[in-house]
Amino acid sequence: MARKAYNIKGATASGPYSHAVDAGDLVYLSGQTAMNSVSENNMAGDIGFQTKQCFTHLFEALEAANLTPDDVVKVNVYLTDMNNFSAMNEVYATQFSEPFPARTCVAVLALPLGADVEIEMIAKRSN
Repeated sequence: MARKAYNIKGATASGPYSHAVDAGDLVYLSGQTAMNSVSENNMAGDIGFQTKQCFTHLFEALEAANLTPDDVVKVNVYLTDMNNFSAMNEVYATQFSEPFPARTCVAVLALPLGADVEIEMIAKRSN
């Protein structure tokens, strides 16, 4: 059986990957950065805007898979600087309702395309 994949209209891929892959009950969403946006906006240094753009891409992928943010069960956030945690978290808190998905947030040395934040998710289909 061929893999079912979803791509985001407003985002590019910075490598050989799909934006989301359907695995039956679970949909795995690839990490998104604001720098993958097809827009020409310079988002460098604005962690709040970058975080919001990550979610814009991710939620477009969810919609393509007929899912919503309420279906998200796990989120991984990667930051190049933990000093950006509060600003990222401020935007993050507006993206989901309680009960919130499980989450991991880690600091990394660098991210593709000079991004300051990358976010990936796993969503589960309701039965």
